[in-house]
Amino acid sequence: MSKKNTKYIFVTGGVTSSLGKGIVSASLGLLLKSRGFNVTIQKLDPYINIDPGTLNPYEHGECYVTDDGAETDLDLGHYERFLDSKTSQNNNVTTGKIYQTVIDKERKGDFLGKTVQVIPHITNEIKRRIKMLAKQNYDIIITEIGGTVGDIESLPYIESVRQLKWELGEHNSMVIHLTLLPYLASSGELKTKPSQHSVRQLMESGIQADVLVCRTEHIIPKEQRNKLAQFCNVALENVIECKDLETIYEVPLYLQKQDFDDVVLKTLNLKSDKQADLKDWKSFLKKYKNPKRSVEIALVGKYVSLQDSYKSIAESFIHAGADLETEVKIRWVYSGELDENNIEETLAGVDGILIAPGFGDRGIEGKIEAAKYARENNIPLLGICLGMQVMTIEFARNVLGYKKANSMEFDTSTPEPVISLMEDQKNVVEKGGTMRLGAWKCTLKSGSKLNEIYGTKNISERHRHRYEFNSEFRDEFEKNGLVPTGFNPETDLVETLELKNHPFYIGVQYHPEYKSTVASPHPLFKAFIKACTKK
Repeated sequence: MSKKNTKYIFVTGGVTSSLGKGIVSASLGLLLKSRGFNVTIQKLDPYINIDPGTLNPYEHGECYVTDDGAETDLDLGHYERFLDSKTSQNNNVTTGKIYQTVIDKERKGDFLGKTVQVIPHITNEIKRRIKMLAKQNYDIIITEIGGTVGDIESLPYIESVRQLKWELGEHNSMVIHLTLLPYLASSGELKTKPSQHSVRQLMESGIQADVLVCRTEHIIPKEQRNKLAQFCNVALENVIECKDLETIYEVPLYLQKQDFDDVVLKTLNLKSDKQADLKDWKSFLKKYKNPKRSVEIALVGKYVSLQDSYKSIAESFIHAGADLETEVKIRWVYSGELDENNIEETLAGVDGILIAPGFGDRGIEGKIEAAKYARENNIPLLGICLGMQVMTIEFARNVLGYKKANSMEFDTSTPEPVISLMEDQKNVVEKGGTMRLGAWKCTLKSGSKLNEIYGTKNISERHRHRYEFNSEFRDEFEKNGLVPTGFNPETDLVETLELKNHPFYIGVQYHPEYKSTVASPHPLFKAFIKACTKK
């Protein structure tokens, strides 16, 4: 395939939010990548926060972290899991970042006294951010615009897309509009009118959708498909059905059956001699849908009422479980209601326990009880980030005898701070983007369980934390069996803990879930699930 100028695909949404623009974008990216194109996906978020790092998970779900330390929208996790390629700071842009950049320029005098306005200054900055990724030599950049057409917050983004389509010229960009076809049970039919209105609203902003992707509970009848094409001014073959499916991982195959990738390539005037090869993807789906065994793992966390708060962990279980032909059932356990009186009943029958990451002291004692229960009953346990810190506190209190042991995050005056604030965090005042973020190296002890799991001594994993294992207690922990086995080679920060004489009791300060993809399930999750099947 000859090198082309970068082509741009814009994905907008209509009628309602949360239709799955991220999944459609990721699925399209997978299809185009399998056709031989170099593809990336970015997310434009209309909220004024600089990034999701300071957002409550109940508000926005999981905060995903990239290798270069960007705190991003959870859709970037979908992009990486589907494409098996890394994203970066430039793949997630918010209104907060846009305005901050423009205001900083104004304060420096970069606009030479001009009146700073939404048009052209804000829209120019949005366009600059969209095109920034083209410097990395991508054939196609897919840009998902958050929110819904008609939202006040989205207007500058929609106007930027209108300008870009004109600037880039014919066949160099296209718009895919994702919309909803509601089903009325009383009349037994899908209704197209909300989609027609949504497309019309997009046209009022100067943008004609090239492709219509319709979320629906039922197959779209020919009559409704014709009506959508006619009244939304798109070719009949450009009306793509996106029916509710059993799993998000079926979406690429469902869209491929409708020649979605061919429609897109034709619109962009691109040719590829390579047909989409999704053999490995189909193999993953087959194993996922036909497991040979099952395990139940308790996920103990404080945000379990919104399961998107732990999206990457849940997806990592799917990737590793399918690879091992094992169904992983998650028992969602709210740590705030867990105590020594109900723990046996609540965790009865589970094959393993995962103590989830998080911030703040709510639900901490419940997590500590879960760590104790797993340790004393030989139940496989994996602690991630705060989960590792909780395992540290539990061991200090109940094995080392430090009854007041705690993290300085929860008790600044604790006499036994087994978890302390990192040195480089002590003078930090602003909360946003100031944690230890992104990929950091870790050296594993030879002969440790983690060394065996990874198959190497030197690894790199992504972090998101302010507090660390207090190395003053390191020797005492090691002598009593909870052994530090992974260290940052530059700072000597304790990254991992392993309990001797236990089938699987491992805590990691980093977030392995951020690096698990369909093509490359994370080895730590695979090892954990294996241990759970043995139980």
